[in-house]
Amino acid sequence: MRPTLFEFAGGESAFLALAAAHHARCLADPELNHPFSHPDQHPQHVERLAAYWAEVMGGPPRYSESCGDHSTMVVMHTGNGDMTDLGRRFVECFVGAADDAELPEDPEFRGALRAYMQWAVDDVLSYAMPEDVPAARRVPSWSWGGLTAR
Repeated sequence: MRPTLFEFAGGESAFLALAAAHHARCLADPELNHPFSHPDQHPQHVERLAAYWAEVMGGPPRYSESCGDHSTMVVMHTGNGDMTDLGRRFVECFVGAADDAELPEDPEFRGALRAYMQWAVDDVLSYAMPEDVPAARRVPSWSWGGLTAR
């Protein structure tokens, strides 16, 4: 049986490394720096981000159990105006962070990660305002072939 993307990546430590590397890349990006450097950002932002991505990729439901659902995450990121270029930059930082975190270089794995992040950015950008986000959406499940039903 094929491992989950979470297992293939290397588990929780791999997603923590990915989230830390992604956060660092976003801070270094002249356009993404602003949303990633707010003084009111949650002190465990990187850990929460790692838990979210890990859960999406087949890991334990730590984000859902302690932070909220997919709707909660999307609401936090909507209502900020046109973010088309920020979305593209976010995806590119994510792809680069996979290198920085030394995740497996397997092309199919890397393709699944990129496809997920593009889907996730498109999903967030599809809502103009927080009140447009449907309530109680579960954290998505992403596998080698894309979005799957939970």
